[in-house]
Amino acid sequence: MRILIAGATSALGHATASALLEAGHHVIAIGSNADRLGLVDATEHFECDLTDADAVLALAEQVGEIDGLVHLVGGWRGGGGLAGQTDDDWAWLEARVVTTLRNTTRAFASAIGRSEAGVIAIISSTGVERPTAGNANYVALKASAEAWLAAVGHALRATPARMVVKRVKALVSDADRAAQPEKDFSGSTDVAELAAELAGEFIATPTAA
Repeated sequence: MRILIAGATSALGHATASALLEAGHHVIAIGSNADRLGLVDATEHFECDLTDADAVLALAEQVGEIDGLVHLVGGWRGGGGLAGQTDDDWAWLEARVVTTLRNTTRAFASAIGRSEAGVIAIISSTGVERPTAGNANYVALKASAEAWLAAVGHALRATPARMVVKRVKALVSDADRAAQPEKDFSGSTDVAELAAELAGEFIATPTAA
């Protein structure tokens, strides 16, 4: 299967690309930083600003048909109660969490709908279930992303495509543990474990790269 990873340069992006490659898939890594993107183990690499709708449409023309989209663009800002939920933080998060998802799904949904086993997967937050004042901007936008994905699913309801939401509290990598050996990461999801879960969503027989 041809699977596009949006936001492939994060620790989870690296782990997911490796897991998908190991499973025999054709992995298309997308990121906005060419140097970091080149470090991702993938079949193809494309540099693109996913907040730019026109750039994403041009990317879709370059990439062609795909079977899946794994949306990993994100980030976190918060704290400080409701007073700490600044407009700058909202705009920063909205561009990454929602705008990139809107742009990529609008550009690639039709292709995924044509696949015999299409999948669009996003990472959300367990905080959506229990919002807090200090996390209000973040969880409100994660909830918006889930709602948008549900709407994409409605648009593709006549196709085999599936929408997948993975909710996590936080992510942790081996590099995080090494950098902060004193920190308690209990409750965090290991990026390698989540990458394996994401790869497991793509169960059709892989096509030749």
